[in-house]
Amino acid sequence: MLQKPCKRETDAQHVFQRVVLRNKKTCSSKKAKAAAFSFLPILTWLPSYPVKQYLFSDVVSGLSTGVVQLPQGLAYAMLAAVPPVYGLYSSFYPVLLYTFFGTSRHVSVGTFAVISLMIGAIVVREAPDAMFYVPSANGTNGTNATAVLDVEARDLKRVQVAVVLTTLVGIIQFVFGLLRFGFVAIYLTEPLVRGFTTAAAVHVVVSQLKYLLGVKTQRFSGPLTVIYSLKAVGSHITNTNVSTVMLGLACIVFLYVCKDLNERFKKKLPIPIPGEIIVVIATTSLSYGMSLSHDYQMDVVGKIPTGLLPPVTPEFSLLPNLITDSIAVAIVGFSMGISLAKTFALKHGYSVDSNQELIALGLCNFLSSFFQTFAITCSMSRSLVQESTGGKTQVTALAAIIMVNLLGMFKQFRDIPALWRTSKIELAIWLVAFVASVLLGLDYGLLVAVAFAILTVIYRTQSPKSAILGRVAGTGLYCDVDEYEEATEYEGIKIFHSNSSIYFANSDLYVYTLKEKVILTVCFKYCAEGKRNLIPFTSFEQRNIGSTYICDPSPRMDRSNRCHVYRMNSITKLQKHIT
Repeated sequence: MLQKPCKRETDAQHVFQRVVLRNKKTCSSKKAKAAAFSFLPILTWLPSYPVKQYLFSDVVSGLSTGVVQLPQGLAYAMLAAVPPVYGLYSSFYPVLLYTFFGTSRHVSVGTFAVISLMIGAIVVREAPDAMFYVPSANGTNGTNATAVLDVEARDLKRVQVAVVLTTLVGIIQFVFGLLRFGFVAIYLTEPLVRGFTTAAAVHVVVSQLKYLLGVKTQRFSGPLTVIYSLKAVGSHITNTNVSTVMLGLACIVFLYVCKDLNERFKKKLPIPIPGEIIVVIATTSLSYGMSLSHDYQMDVVGKIPTGLLPPVTPEFSLLPNLITDSIAVAIVGFSMGISLAKTFALKHGYSVDSNQELIALGLCNFLSSFFQTFAITCSMSRSLVQESTGGKTQVTALAAIIMVNLLGMFKQFRDIPALWRTSKIELAIWLVAFVASVLLGLDYGLLVAVAFAILTVIYRTQSPKSAILGRVAGTGLYCDVDEYEEATEYEGIKIFHSNSSIYFANSDLYVYTLKEKVILTVCFKYCAEGKRNLIPFTSFEQRNIGSTYICDPSPRMDRSNRCHVYRMNSITKLQKHIT
């Protein structure tokens, strides 16, 4: 019979509940300080910054990274289909903001090839060349006007689209961070990301072929972009500018040699050889001195405005067409950033907050978009430069820079044989992400890859790995008896382990595997000792401990006469050999 709690006990419980509730609602100074430190991580490390120990290495690292950032910003703006100067803007404001809000000490935020290419595909779709042809005053025979491309109007529209997209990407990332959605990155597994980025490298190289060859082709977007671009370049191959090809190949060879030397002698070099900035300076001087544009018909970037632009409100009327695209860019950008941040954090022994990284990237994109920038994330090549140089805290030549900087992504093809040996499912994810992204475009390819990755999760939970565990002598370890010879089972006890939780989709397979591994194994053991015929199994004892079952058949088994087995198709064949 249950006793009713006394009045004194009830009153004490009510008082305790009121105190707990009041403490939760109270905004103390400690909570406010903790919230401020969480939102502005710079407050946690700047007051205790060791100037003598870190300042010199941080300055050297910053200069080295900046030297790489400058030409990459110019080059990746071409991928984003906006004038090169906007790549410089995107390399300045986000870096400044991330210093205040980011939690990683080594990543370098700014322009990145994959994100720039995704932006470029969206921008070209929303502002294609066909929208900006205007009649020319100099028509044929003075009567029929020919259409010419209004480059200035086209570039202005494309910048507006890129800026609005960046604003929306920032809002999405910031809101996801506030809602603690940092876990979404787990659905972008490493094979998926590597296959996706390798496909992006293919897109980038194909998009730069026309600049390397000096031919004029339109820019495509959507599915089969790679095929259409290759076909367009092939149809104009006879118009190749030999001077452009020679200069481009010379730049590629020089950059490759610089990167190879930097990799081989990174421990001996005080700073990496700034191959990119050397190429920009050399080709700019060569173009000016030899009049490459006029005498050799080579395309040049042209005049780059000086100074920074004043803040401008984005053209929000363009938002409705960009919502889906902005989600894809936001997720890919965050996935690239958090994967790099966690890699460096693990290497150097500190932690990063995935939700705060979402907030940091969101604020970088949102606030910077008012200064005419396009979406950014973390760059692998620049982050490696920043780390290797001792960082402690936070046209033809351009086409050559882009291609050489993507060599690391093409090396990811080496993942295929390694994944073939370790995990066929992970290999399938890599291949699906690569093929889908190459053929369907980066946006649809990412969607297909994520959907396939989720299907593999369902498949794995439906087909969990199970094992009979045995104890390794002299230790407290329990291992699979089929894989470890040292593991031995307890007499009369079966320890069955499954590496997945039980739910409706795998319950039948779980029960079947349990019966097969536990009951049939017991049958083989006792019948092999000379026991009599097999008869249908009646029941056995089990205790559920999470996903591990400890089954003791002895209370229900007369070992001298028979062993109990559940109805299984293999019993008929088994009886023929034992009876």
